[in-house]
Amino acid sequence: MSGGNWKELFEAACAGDLDLVRYHIDGGVDVNYAHPEYLATPLVACILAGQAPAAQLLLDHGANPHLRSEFDGATPLQAARRSLQHPGMADVAQRLAAMGAVASDEPNSAPAPAAASGWRGAWWNPFRRRGAG
Repeated sequence: MSGGNWKELFEAACAGDLDLVRYHIDGGVDVNYAHPEYLATPLVACILAGQAPAAQLLLDHGANPHLRSEFDGATPLQAARRSLQHPGMADVAQRLAAMGAVASDEPNSAPAPAAASGWRGAWWNPFRRRGAG
């Protein structure tokens, strides 16, 4: 990952900081990597955060529309369908569908529960070790 920092790209995508996302993409950060501490993809995470422009940018730069985010238990299309209340997300869902993305592996069609605060809820800390309180 020379020339960039995946964690910064991830956080920038979730915050909608397009300039920082571009910086890391230009630096060679793999937009399809799922860090073992996060188990999430930048594409699914920014979609769930309601950041449609960041999702479009990641797709423009090779984000895999089929890559499931293990932490979120969702494909990009599933995430987009859960996030349709956010501006621009219908366009993201339409683009993903046009790219052949599927949502058929979703165990149920119930929407994801709303986060308490922030894009993952107040409980989520990507720097906390799994299993540690």
